[in-house]
Amino acid sequence: MKRFHIRVRSLATGAAALVAAAVLAGCAGTARHPLAPAETAAAEHRYRIGPLDQLNIIVWRNAELSANVTVRPDGRISVPLVEDVMAAGKSPAELAKEVEQTLSRVVRDPAVTVIVSGFQGVYGDQIRIVGEATRPQSVPFRQNMTILDVMIQAGGLTDFADGNAAVLVRGAEAGKQYSVRLKDLLKRGDISANVQVRPGDIVIVPQSWF
Repeated sequence: MKRFHIRVRSLATGAAALVAAAVLAGCAGTARHPLAPAETAAAEHRYRIGPLDQLNIIVWRNAELSANVTVRPDGRISVPLVEDVMAAGKSPAELAKEVEQTLSRVVRDPAVTVIVSGFQGVYGDQIRIVGEATRPQSVPFRQNMTILDVMIQAGGLTDFADGNAAVLVRGAEAGKQYSVRLKDLLKRGDISANVQVRPGDIVIVPQSWF
């Protein structure tokens, strides 16, 4: 009987060791990527019009040619005297110049202003949040945007999220992956865990196993 108890105790000790090793392995897994840099050296971002953006096109002294339009899913718009012009991928100033060139065939010295009132941006510039965020989604990039701004729009983390194992995939660096400490940032208020994001970044929030 004594020998049996010793064997059971040995098995229990071994099982505990395996669990501890698994926990340590899981903790080590959260650091398998370098931490994301707090700041990026990206050049100033120039907004590019995207599908479903809301545009206010103003033709000076020609109110009948002005219009409020939504960029179609194919990236094009149509306004009076200008049909099927490609808007997606251009800056507001570039689109205004193209509309001016088209209108100049029928209007003398047109002056066009394009104002974006509803922002989506091109798909390649959007920030995507997937996994255990409260509201996984794509959000338009803004100059000086941080991962805290992104997660606020996504509603934070679910109760099942392993926030400190989150990964930031940087499209501007050929998909290089960084670790981000979302739990420290959102649950513990550790502002040192906040990092800047860049156009095209993807934030992946895994599920916790514990």
